[in-house]
Amino acid sequence: MTHSGKTIRLTVAQALVKYIAAQYSVADGVRERFIPAAFGIFGHGNVAGLGQALDEFNDELPFIQGRNEQALAHAAIAFAKAKRRRQALAVTASIGPGALNMVTAAGLATVNRLPVLLLPGDTYATRRQGPVLQQIEDPSAPDITANDAFRPVSRFFDRITRPEQLLTALPQAFRVLANPVETGAVVIALPQDIQSHAHDYPVEFFEPHDWKIRRPQPDADDVRAVAEILRSATKPLIIAGGGIIYSGATPELEALANATGIPVAETFGGKGAIQNPGSWHIWGIGLEGSPETNRLVEQADVILHVGTRLTDFATASQSLFQNPNVRFVSLNVSEFDGVKQGAATIVADAKVGLAALAAEVAGYRVPGEWTAEITERQSRWVAMRAAAIDPDVLFPKTTEHDPDGTDAIITQGQMLGVMQEHARAGDILIAGAGGPPGD
Repeated sequence: MTHSGKTIRLTVAQALVKYIAAQYSVADGVRERFIPAAFGIFGHGNVAGLGQALDEFNDELPFIQGRNEQALAHAAIAFAKAKRRRQALAVTASIGPGALNMVTAAGLATVNRLPVLLLPGDTYATRRQGPVLQQIEDPSAPDITANDAFRPVSRFFDRITRPEQLLTALPQAFRVLANPVETGAVVIALPQDIQSHAHDYPVEFFEPHDWKIRRPQPDADDVRAVAEILRSATKPLIIAGGGIIYSGATPELEALANATGIPVAETFGGKGAIQNPGSWHIWGIGLEGSPETNRLVEQADVILHVGTRLTDFATASQSLFQNPNVRFVSLNVSEFDGVKQGAATIVADAKVGLAALAAEVAGYRVPGEWTAEITERQSRWVAMRAAAIDPDVLFPKTTEHDPDGTDAIITQGQMLGVMQEHARAGDILIAGAGGPPGD
């Protein structure tokens, strides 16, 4: 940022909105508004300051009002997932219950490495107005507010108690949002009175700024080490996670599998990582997988996990890996996730990392016995799946709650089968816990 000495007098809320509207993401040569819109519900702590600013600058940052804060924040997270973390949304809520309704969503975003900017209203910084409606009062710590609940579930948290603090807080907030390793919930708590405080901000602060979504490059020694282990395998297997999708690494993953014949299983977050399945595609893994896929995983002697956190759903609570000599290798932009299972790790973006690994293992092909086993397991699962989702297969009523007008029910699997038949490329299935993946 240059320093011309020129300033513009704005309230904290106005400065916040103008800054957000000037931020852009750049990924693979594509430049777009990082946060193209804001969601929210107005009330105590965000209507007078931030509400006025959003109305005043609505042409720069469109606002969409909702009816439930948690639902709005979850929708914002879904947007970021659909946009492969290239864009995110802001969500604002009022003091107390409104803000607390977003804590669950903050945890969801942080756990799943998805960017969202949360702007909860906060209590008066000056305190002299007395407790506001729904304010939490702690006799032993007057500085604690409901928004402190965000701290353990956020990747970045700041409470703005002076107008000039925006000059350092906002660049750090967007740094985290744009970082594929650190991204998650970013929370800027906004005390009700401070939102309306004015300050002379440098005009350069509001100039358009590009945040590059970087692709960390792999270390050559790491690639060679992982490739050496992979080439020694007689029953290798790849676990593909959501990092494949965020990186846009589907072509590289498919190319590696086509060249080597290594079977590829998808985690729930990695569903859709394979767009052109070959004979090596073995569908889901773990609790969301098929029994035939899991039998293959049990035998694997080298497992390459790519772009996954390896949660208990994928590992069946660590019960899948039955081969006593199994070794793990990984490719992950996050070293924290990469070293799980004691893996030899390539710390890099999935797209460039897979390309480098494919070049290093060129000429390797899985043994014929392993290919035959994969084919046999696939055939068994195809038959099992077809029978399970066939809507023409009737199941007898099992409870008194089943409709009286029929003597049969349709199973969840059959319903998913019908939906699959009617789905088109690009369709998105929205599901909640208790359905997929809970069942």
